[in-house]
Amino acid sequence: MNQRTLLGAALYCAALTTATAADLTITVDGARNTNGALALALFNSESSFPRAPLAIASARMRARQEATFTFHDLAPGMYAISAYHDENDNGKLDADAIGFPTEGLGFSNDARITTGPPAFAKAAFELRDEKKKVSVKVLY
Repeated sequence: MNQRTLLGAALYCAALTTATAADLTITVDGARNTNGALALALFNSESSFPRAPLAIASARMRARQEATFTFHDLAPGMYAISAYHDENDNGKLDADAIGFPTEGLGFSNDARITTGPPAFAKAAFELRDEKKKVSVKVLY
């Protein structure tokens, strides 16, 4: 291959990558006060969800009753979100003696906690090559 062909192929691949990148805007609402922070985590697999250290991306912001954050340039695929209200701003989701969260917690698709966190499939949504908006309601 000559240099012109290689350059053309590289530009074509770059255009494909840019064309398939998507932005995901998450709105978190339901915080009962403005103490502490809101934390959210983005997952793209059942094996990582909802363990925050395994998230592919995360964000943290001052607590408000409604807050938005946008993740940019994500590849198309299946994703799920977890969010919590870290009221005491200690950097973790606090729980009682039996492990039930004592701070507000929510998941995409309003997936609910039953005997443990929801399955990835319950919280998952498809992100294509567009701008997508997802809401997460924090429940206490």
